[in-house]
Formats: sequence, structure tokens, C-alpha cells
Amino acid sequence: MIEELLPDAVVAVEAHGKDETGHTPLYPEEAALVAQAVAKRRREFTVVRSCARRAMEKLGVSPQPVLPGERGAPRWPDGVVGSMTHCDGYAAAALARATDLASLGIDAEPAGPLPDGVLPSVSLPGEADRLRRLAAERPGVHWDRLLFSAKESVYKAWFPLTGQWLDFAEADIEIRTDPDERHGGTLRAALLVPGPLVGGRRLTHFDGRWTARNGLVATAITVPHT
Repeated sequence: MIEELLPDAVVAVEAHGKDETGHTPLYPEEAALVAQAVAKRRREFTVVRSCARRAMEKLGVSPQPVLPGERGAPRWPDGVVGSMTHCDGYAAAALARATDLASLGIDAEPAGPLPDGVLPSVSLPGEADRLRRLAAERPGVHWDRLLFSAKESVYKAWFPLTGQWLDFAEADIEIRTDPDERHGGTLRAALLVPGPLVGGRRLTHFDGRWTARNGLVATAITVPHT
């Protein structure tokens, strides 16, 4: 699911289901981080890092620990940009050479409506209006959950470029459908605060893609070099 949302320069590995069989073990420094965690948290932590190490191998990078840095963002090997995501029954990691992309962000969520009261806290009025129109046009997609996923992907692409927090209200996301794609489309996130400098140019928006199928919604943002 994730790989089809990304350009050819990105390698992605995903895992479905809850079985840990076949996943690479944690490095000691990773294991120490979840030693006191509940079983579900340890399983998700392990599976997504297994995906990350397999992605490293596909990219030609020696597998190594993936430890959290500032604000929990994963620290990748030198010369690599990447992103990870996991939810119940699914995990994925996507990596690229820093020479090919400035940044990227991925997110997957279970298909289903957001809990009551969450949408107003994560959406702008214009976004909520667009969601209502999308729901009328294509009622089979949980557009509120898809918007939340897109906000997460935007933040994951934003933070490595800025080292700063991005609030839900600081990016206005337009989700676009494609008549040729039954289960997906594109998205654009207009940055409502000064964007990061990439190649000497200040960005005003991020672009990405989305899909909704197999019981999941997934989004991906890629930031090219300008």
C-alpha cells in the first residue's frame, strides 16, 4: 500500500498481521526502550523496526538500530531520510537517499471514523467543509480518518526539515480524488506558517498521495529538492 504512494527513489517495506515470526530481533539499545512496555507496544515497536531494517538493506545501507531522537522522531543513518508508521495489524517503513529527497512522511490508520470530538480539534473549518463534500461524493471512505492520517504524514515530513512542532491548525490539507483511481488520489498541504528552506527556497506547501483499501487508510508526503 505505502510503496505505491511513493516515487521510485523510495524503498518501502510493510508487514500485515500480528505474527512476529520472521521479524528481525531488536538491538539491545532498542529493546531497552520497551523493556517495561505492554506486549502490544513491544510487538509494534519490533515489527516496524524490522520493516525499517529490511528497507535499509533494499537501499544498500547496513542495518542498524532505529532510536528515537527529538520529539520521538526516528534517527536514521547518515545520508538517509525516512519515516515509519504502525497501527493495529499493519506496519511500514519507507527510506530514501538524502540526495534523492529532502524529506518524507508516511502514515497508516485503521479505516473507521475518528472518535467523537476529535475532528474539530484536528481540522480547520475549510477542511471540514471539504470533508462533507467528499463524503457526499464518495461515502465509502472515512474522510475524517484520512485527514488525520494526512496531518500525521505532513508533520513527519516537516519535523526533520525544521526541528519544530507543527500544529494541526498550521497546515490546510486539500484531499483530491482521481476518477481514474478508485481507491486513492492526491493531496496538498498548504503551510500556514513559514515553511522550511529547501535548496534556498522557502516551501509554501507539501504534496502527497493517499489510498483507502484493505481496511486501512494511508498517506504519504514527499519533499523533493528544489
